[in-house]
Amino acid sequence: MKTKDFWYDLPEELIAQTPLEKRDESRLMVLDRTTGAVTHKHFYDLIDYLRPGDCLVMNDSRVLPARLMGHRPTGGAVEVLLLKDLGGKRWECLCRPGKKMQVGQTVSFGDGSLTATVAEVREDGNRVVEFRYEGIFLEILERLGKMPLPPYIKEELQDQERYQTVYSRESGSAAAPTAGLHFTKDLLQRIREKGVNEAFVTLHVGLGTFRPVKAEEVTEHHMHSEFCMMSQETADLLNETKKNGGRIICVGTTSCRTLESLVNEDGTFSEKNAWTEIFIYPGYQFKAMDGLVTNFHLPESTLVMLVSAFAGREHILNAYNIAVRERYRFFSFGDAMLIL
Repeated sequence: MKTKDFWYDLPEELIAQTPLEKRDESRLMVLDRTTGAVTHKHFYDLIDYLRPGDCLVMNDSRVLPARLMGHRPTGGAVEVLLLKDLGGKRWECLCRPGKKMQVGQTVSFGDGSLTATVAEVREDGNRVVEFRYEGIFLEILERLGKMPLPPYIKEELQDQERYQTVYSRESGSAAAPTAGLHFTKDLLQRIREKGVNEAFVTLHVGLGTFRPVKAEEVTEHHMHSEFCMMSQETADLLNETKKNGGRIICVGTTSCRTLESLVNEDGTFSEKNAWTEIFIYPGYQFKAMDGLVTNFHLPESTLVMLVSAFAGREHILNAYNIAVRERYRFFSFGDAMLIL
């Protein structure tokens, strides 16, 4: 299976640069994964496709404002992007310009209430940075940091909360679980009133989610590692849903990857957490998920491969070509797809 088999042609002007004013007014393409049939709706119509007893599974991870703009003692500007908390005030970071950020280099941010020193340069070019500050790091980040928007978004974000889901609560992601950005509190309330359950998992999205697949053969690509968690409450709800014949519908590929990583061999669930490098591509047998709410993903990406594994490559590429023709908006701030 070749990476190029997951290519589609996307005009650049269809890449959404800003979110819509109202979250749930984005368009929704409904794809029947058995027949490949496509229906055009709006996101607020999602409720019509859900049945009492179904369970929506959402990733409650919250994006860190992980992009810090600082300066060296010489006055030179530096950008530090937080990737992974290593404990003890040390973080793995992406630094620009890298050549200026050697071991021992110090950086000051904002009013100087946050400073950092490069402790290590890793083989892949990432830096281990040790921070110094008084107080609570998350509060300092909220004050000094910016949202780490994906590289294909060139516009500045006016409202930082628009890159957070309305149900986000566990800080730790370097990117948003974007399928959830379409939900409003009102829509979720109406879904609950219909008798649909909601369960939460946590997967902290890493920047590896944007890493292109460079291997010619799909199977030669190595997935990035991400930490995911499932509570006993969620496990119980998922087990109950399955037992009663309800469908488990994941909101986003991160929720899907969490469930497929943590599901037990017999298809049941229990409280669990793990680092996952699960790579889902055609041929994969799904053990947990019955439906998926997702956005439109980059050509040749691992996420296009995941949805192709669920709905069939031909169905997905046909749906994407229709989306291009119908001028859907693509990627993080774009429109959505429901696959059932």
